[in-house]
Amino acid sequence: MNYDVIIIGAGPGGIFSAYQLMKKRPDLKIGVFESGKALHKRHCPIDGEKIKSCIGCESCSIMSGFGGAGAFSDGKYNITNDFGGTLFKYIGKKKAIELMEYVDSINLSHGGEGTRLYSTAGTAFKKICIQNKLHLLDASVRHLGTDINYVVLENLYEEMKDHVDFHFNTTIDHMEIIGREGSGNRNGGRAEEKKEAGIGSGKGSEGSAGGDGKARYRVYYKGGSADAEYCIVSVGRSGSKWMEKVCRELEIPTKSNRVDIGVRVELPAVVFSHLTDELYESKIVYRTQKFEDSVRTFCMNPNGIVVNENTNGIVTVNGHSFEDPSRKTENTNFALLVSKHFSEPFKDSNGYGESIARLSNMLGGGVIVQRFGDLERGRRSNPARIAESTVQPTLQATPGDLSLVLPKRILDGIIEMIHALDKIAPGTANNDTLLYGVEVKFYNMEVALSNELETNHPGLYVIGDGSGVTHSLSHASASGVFVADVLAEKA
Repeated sequence: MNYDVIIIGAGPGGIFSAYQLMKKRPDLKIGVFESGKALHKRHCPIDGEKIKSCIGCESCSIMSGFGGAGAFSDGKYNITNDFGGTLFKYIGKKKAIELMEYVDSINLSHGGEGTRLYSTAGTAFKKICIQNKLHLLDASVRHLGTDINYVVLENLYEEMKDHVDFHFNTTIDHMEIIGREGSGNRNGGRAEEKKEAGIGSGKGSEGSAGGDGKARYRVYYKGGSADAEYCIVSVGRSGSKWMEKVCRELEIPTKSNRVDIGVRVELPAVVFSHLTDELYESKIVYRTQKFEDSVRTFCMNPNGIVVNENTNGIVTVNGHSFEDPSRKTENTNFALLVSKHFSEPFKDSNGYGESIARLSNMLGGGVIVQRFGDLERGRRSNPARIAESTVQPTLQATPGDLSLVLPKRILDGIIEMIHALDKIAPGTANNDTLLYGVEVKFYNMEVALSNELETNHPGLYVIGDGSGVTHSLSHASASGVFVADVLAEKA
């Protein structure tokens, strides 16, 4: 197969790249390759009855497929440069905000109309936070909800499916740079495949987008390959290991990124209702007294549920919430995360996070849940104590002891943060507040990119969370639009 543009990954970055190219350059032949399933086929087998825990599907429907890991998130699009990534360092703060607002307009026109845009502008909570040694970050937040987010993705796919070639359940094994006009292969590769494909002979494939040897990139998947002059890589966080492999093989410079490790807190929704009713998503940062580490709230889900995630075979925890009133719960959940960055001599931040998550999986068979009161008393939660709790868990997890999993420094920071939040949201530090662990946010190593998000190889772009540059739905989507605009002029 031959295309003008190949997009690897159908998460937010890949979707908005394809959408924008379809709108601006309908003459281009675009192929999107996604290792997961089509949206309507994405279903997690965990039903809480027959299947109660992760069974290790070949492709995790929560993490992969059309819509990426964000498909079943609670659909929060944070329009801000204060968090969610460093896209603004490449394209400028003004441009980054403009693109995030453009993404918001597309979401609204595809089923998101009527959803609320929250804002921290002018809120009295900023002063209250400062008075209690907490810092509230600025943002406007569009909350679609998991259900409306799904509708938006459905409508985007319906509009694109007849203009863009989507290849689902198609994992890209590796890619090569094959050069222009028969100039040879950049990355060695498989000699037999190159001979059969005529690489280096200057011959174009029959019916190719170029047909004259212009294709620069070749991607290989089980049973075939595809060529294109331009390639956009948007593999998300779950593609971190694959991205590392590609950067190593193609000699693309990278640098280590951080990993966020912590727990997901679940408590009665009324405890945080004064914050969530006005702000919905409150990003609050606290610097601990003991170690001066930064602990932050992340992914707040009012009246939501706690869910499992499977990343590279490791089961971690996350949260969702819904716009439909009938699907709301009595609980609110959010993550408390501590960032760790390693440079010398140990550089594998993600490996550190993985080892902690694997320890949790080993002790609990998956995710562990513990009452905050039990944690502070140094005792393991058991099924009886969880059953007697005034907070009913929304995820079936194994009662256990998080102090056997999380390093003391991280755990001390989380306990400090809970008591700090208790001052602005009394009830946070109650005995029955539930802590699920572990929650790990893996960030891809940061790929060296130009101001156009292009690698050291002309025509090869890396966007979204897979680049290490973005860490959110809005930033990833905006990066996709940005690169599509660049290619609309070049291609």
